[in-house]
Amino acid sequence: MLSADRMSDLSLTILPETPDDAVAIDRLHERTFGPGRFARTAYRIREGVGHDFALSFTARIGTLLVGSVRLSPVTIGETRALLLGPLTVEPPFRGRGIAKALVARACEEAKAKGHKLVLLVGDEPYYGPLGFVRIPKGQVKMPGPVDPARLLVAELAPGAFAGVSGNVLPDWETV
Repeated sequence: MLSADRMSDLSLTILPETPDDAVAIDRLHERTFGPGRFARTAYRIREGVGHDFALSFTARIGTLLVGSVRLSPVTIGETRALLLGPLTVEPPFRGRGIAKALVARACEEAKAKGHKLVLLVGDEPYYGPLGFVRIPKGQVKMPGPVDPARLLVAELAPGAFAGVSGNVLPDWETV
């Protein structure tokens, strides 16, 4: 396996996810999140609707897949949005900006395709510099347990989150 110390010798490539990446990404999720991932509220939302391949990306160093991010269509009340995740990077390659590069690429592509909001469950100190802010408690509700302090949103268009509220559900119309 490629050593993380050699990363500086190789360039990072971020590419759109393809169906051929599924097995490697599933194994990455299994290694990094374990079996508990299936019980998470965000996972439960995504499992019925799937992710958008045009808005999901892999990170590679050489030919080695070292990271992945996916965006899935959801609604917040009546408003369409995207749910970011899972986002993961192989442990030896963490702390090198790969995850942030994946999030930035996914959000840029979503914006270019006319999407206006990206929602995620995560830590504001980490995602804040990428444009995510905490959603006021009670404004948006997930269909399972989620720490309200970890529910974040990024506006891809100015003012897109103004007046948005309600339950987060899979966007079945895009399936």
